[in-house]
Amino acid sequence: MLIGITMGDAGGVGPEIVLKAHRNGEIGGDFILIGDYEIIEYCNELLGYQVALKRIHEPAERDASFLNVLDLGLLKKERLEIGRISAAAGDAAYRYVEKAAELALAKKIDALVTLPMNKEATRLTQPEFTGHTELLAALCGRENYTMMLVSEKLTVSHVSTHVSMLEAVQQVTAERVYDVIKLTHDALQKSLPIPRIAVAGLNPHAGENGAFGEEEREEIIPAVEKARQEGIRAEGPLAPDTVFLKAVRKQYDAVVCMYHDQGHIPMKLLDFEGGVNVTLGLQVVRTSVDHGTAYDIAYQGKASCQSFISAYRQAEKIIRGT
Repeated sequence: MLIGITMGDAGGVGPEIVLKAHRNGEIGGDFILIGDYEIIEYCNELLGYQVALKRIHEPAERDASFLNVLDLGLLKKERLEIGRISAAAGDAAYRYVEKAAELALAKKIDALVTLPMNKEATRLTQPEFTGHTELLAALCGRENYTMMLVSEKLTVSHVSTHVSMLEAVQQVTAERVYDVIKLTHDALQKSLPIPRIAVAGLNPHAGENGAFGEEEREEIIPAVEKARQEGIRAEGPLAPDTVFLKAVRKQYDAVVCMYHDQGHIPMKLLDFEGGVNVTLGLQVVRTSVDHGTAYDIAYQGKASCQSFISAYRQAEKIIRGT
C-alpha cells in the first residue's frame, strides 16, 4: 500500500504539517510526498525538525529510511513567499495534484492525500480552478462525484460545493440529489451494512409543504423516493436546523446537504481538526485535510497535524475496505 501526499501551497502550512507528522511518528506505512524537494528541505532546516529526506523521481526509488520527496523541481526557496498569495506557489500546488492523479490512475500509488491549496493563488495561473475536488474529477474524467466530510462526530456529503448560492439552488435537482444519496450510500456501505442517510431540506423547515419554496416537493422528495425504491435507507427532506443534531445523536450515519456551507458549518463547529474531506465517485482514493493554508502561522511550527493524520488514516481505511 503506497500513499501519495501532495505538498499543497508552498507558502502555507502544508510542508511543516507533513514534516511534523512524520517526525512524530504519527503517520506510518509507505508514502511519498509529491512536491518540491528544495522547499521541504528549507522548511525542515528552518524549523529544526531534522527529518531525513530523500529526493526521488519515481515511486520505485523510495527508501523506507527517509521521508521520500518526489521532486517536481518547480519552486526554488529564493522564490518562496511564506504566508502570502503567490502565483508560482499556486501553480505548483496545481501541478502536484496533476502528478498525483497521474500516478494514481497509473496505479503507481494506491491513494492520494492532499494538503491545502489557496484558491486565489492558484487562480492567478489557472482562472477556472474552483477546488481540489473539481480538479481531480476533471483529471479522472468523472462528472458524477461529490465531496464528503467525515469525522467521528458527523459525516456529511454535498449536492453542490464551490458555487454561488444562486447556482447552488439551481443545482438542487431530483437527478443530482439522487446521485449524491447513492454516492453516499455506496461509500458508507463499505463499512456499514445498511447506512441510514438523512437528506436535509434546502429551505427553512424543509419548505413546510411549499410555504417557503417548492424545491423540497419538486426535487428532493422525488430523489428520496427513488432512492428508497432501490432499497436505500434514506429519509427526508428534514429540517436543516435539526437534522445535524439527530445525526450527532446517531439517528443517522450521514447527512446529504444541499450546498457547501450547510454541511461545512456544522462539521467545522463540531470537529474542526478531526474532519476529513473524501471525494466520492472517483476511480482513485482521495482524502484531504479540511482546512486551508493558514498563511498567518506558516513556517512557525504552530500548525496542527490532526486533520492531516485523520486524512491519512482514512485513506488507509478506504484502501483496506475497513
